[in-house]
Amino acid sequence: MDHLITEALRDLLTGQCTPAVVRAIESEAAASAGPSPAAAALWQQIEDTGFADLLLSEAAGGAGLALRDAFGVWDVLGQHAMPLPLADTMLARAWLSAAGVAVPQGAIALAPQLAAADGGLRASGVRGARVAQWVLGQQGADLLLLPVAGAQTSASIFVLDADLYWPEAALASATRVPAAASLLVAQAGLVSALLAGSLLTVFESTLNFANERQQFGRPIGKFQAIQHELAVMAEHVSAARMAAQIACEADGVVADPLKVAVGKARSSEAAVEVASLAHSIHGAIGFTTEFDLQLYTRRLHLWRQTAGSEAYWQLQAGQALLAADGLALSVIRQITDSSAPVA
Repeated sequence: MDHLITEALRDLLTGQCTPAVVRAIESEAAASAGPSPAAAALWQQIEDTGFADLLLSEAAGGAGLALRDAFGVWDVLGQHAMPLPLADTMLARAWLSAAGVAVPQGAIALAPQLAAADGGLRASGVRGARVAQWVLGQQGADLLLLPVAGAQTSASIFVLDADLYWPEAALASATRVPAAASLLVAQAGLVSALLAGSLLTVFESTLNFANERQQFGRPIGKFQAIQHELAVMAEHVSAARMAAQIACEADGVVADPLKVAVGKARSSEAAVEVASLAHSIHGAIGFTTEFDLQLYTRRLHLWRQTAGSEAYWQLQAGQALLAADGLALSVIRQITDSSAPVA
């Protein structure tokens, strides 16, 4: 069933989330603080096909997928440089529904670390906030559902992200429920899968470029130096994809923190190396806005930092290892044992 869903999503995005559409959404977000027509059109396609509700239970109108099934979906989103926070929305709707909260229409961004500021709440670098209608944030032991329209918005590093501030008056209408788990861990897990998808696209496009680009009468992929760089890329992509699938290995919609630590650390580490090697092989053309490579490598660098970089998650994994009773091998088995096949 999950394979059929993944292929249906791939078919949809191949036609509706092309590089031209991604560029249009980014351009509209950069040019205006108002809604993006291109983003609205793409989101309507997603809503009409039900992909935003895949993690909802069947009783709530969804497909009842678990995180291990969602990996394939989020992987495809990464492969298509999805500009909307669809993965975040899927998770947010599942958590809200499980808490007995009516699921709102529209895209939901995640803000795992809401901070009190001047009587209100602040969230920095919210992924996809410029093209979302809601934010699900965590403050201490509580989750808050907040409207983007009620926040003061300022630019963040990436054009589709934003720094948000809700003044005290805007918090009165917020929906507040107890948090069943860490939203930071949850977002790190889904971003690992997004990274896995983008890493694959960057590698495949670089491999194709190396086989097509002619220099000195033959494809540059025939040169040993380029072959070595491609081999290193392949190693990083393969390891990161396996680790990202481990991060999503859960029967329900709550991820295992230790598995996520390993998955996010490895995929974030790979993002830096793969992006660097891809641009090395492409040369100057890879840096031009007209070339599609930058749509993916910019996201690799961005998602590497989202919900914690490799340094943060390596620290979490190391602390868990030091605190564990018994042999280190037992902890490794706990992380890597999986009933799901590794992609």
